[in-house]
Amino acid sequence: MVKKEDKKEEKSSLSKQEIKKEKERQNKTLKAVLILIVIFFLAVFVSFFVMKTNNHPKYNGVTFNVVQEGELTFYQTTFKVIDKGKLTNYNLYLRNNPQKLEKKVPFEGELELRNFIVLNSTTENLFCEGDWTIAIANMLNLEIFNIEIMKDENASCDQEGEYTFIQIEEGEKTKIVQYGPSCYKLIVSDCEILPVTERFMIEVFGEVNALLNQ
Repeated sequence: MVKKEDKKEEKSSLSKQEIKKEKERQNKTLKAVLILIVIFFLAVFVSFFVMKTNNHPKYNGVTFNVVQEGELTFYQTTFKVIDKGKLTNYNLYLRNNPQKLEKKVPFEGELELRNFIVLNSTTENLFCEGDWTIAIANMLNLEIFNIEIMKDENASCDQEGEYTFIQIEEGEKTKIVQYGPSCYKLIVSDCEILPVTERFMIEVFGEVNALLNQ
């Protein structure tokens, strides 16, 4: 015959086990909730960071802003320049994401920029629905950095590096190749005249930015 005291002890023991199990269950639930909260905030932070990076891409220390004009996307950056004796902000616009240009258009060599650039072309097949005009106009914007740009069909790579010589020509793969002290071939494939010229420009932007921040 089971005594009443034994039954009470058994009930008490069962009650303690149930309480312990309930606490363990609650702890697991709390941990799961905390993990979900952490994951949520991490996702929000990562999304914010990615969005900020996409809206303000950086390359070589230069920050660009994404500007939407209808269906066209531009990448804008600003430099402080001297214009007519006054310090002013000058806006420059690209059509390609500067971060993606680094992978899209290889740059074989290093930028050795001079204050005088001779810009020539060996082909007339790069009009590319008006992209040629835009590309050359963009390159001429480099004159705001106290760089003189001209065309001279009789000029060639200067082995003394007295000036920067840029030759634009067609090829099998779009890329930039340094072949002299300050001589570069901008090779264009599939009408990628804008990507190759803008790739050169962002290298110039980076060098100018480094000089301004010395």
